[in-house]
Amino acid sequence: MIMSMRKLIVQQWVTADNIAAEEDGGLSFVAVEPFSDQSTDPYQTSMMTFIDSVDTMVLGATTYAQTKDYWPNATDQGEWGEKLNNLAKVVASSKLDDAPWGDIPAATVTRDAATTIKELKQQSGKDLWLWGSLTLMQSLLEAGEVDELRLLVCPTSRGQGTRIFQDTQDLTPIEATLFDNGITLLRYAIKR
Repeated sequence: MIMSMRKLIVQQWVTADNIAAEEDGGLSFVAVEPFSDQSTDPYQTSMMTFIDSVDTMVLGATTYAQTKDYWPNATDQGEWGEKLNNLAKVVASSKLDDAPWGDIPAATVTRDAATTIKELKQQSGKDLWLWGSLTLMQSLLEAGEVDELRLLVCPTSRGQGTRIFQDTQDLTPIEATLFDNGITLLRYAIKR
């Protein structure tokens, strides 16, 4: 029996002009409530379907530092927050020795993200989710470990900031979905 390999899926919030982080590193362009328990809303259904398809969240050190104090205590995020907190977590860092996540099991710290991702892909389980972490995303793209890109495009532009891509990437479209809240989901496979 042939076992299909797990994929590394990157999900990024972006503006219509391809900005993934504002000049101050922020995401004020995300003007919708990203997570709620409105199970009949197609956007919420799409987000829940996605989180149910992964079992491991991969974070860079900066994204980890920005989220580690919020998400373990995010009782207002309902089922989404519960599912996110229950994912296994891997933090890529050259400085951290440990990566606690509140009272939830700590993240595993890796010094070599590409090797760790390659090893995780060989194990059984659901797909892997790289959340934010632009620098880590770039290094994993260069290493050939990113399989799919999910862009949540917000209907706004910023002009300045960090763009999602710093170099050429060839992509194969998988899906484009416009939601009532103005967000467009663009899914791409990374061409190899």
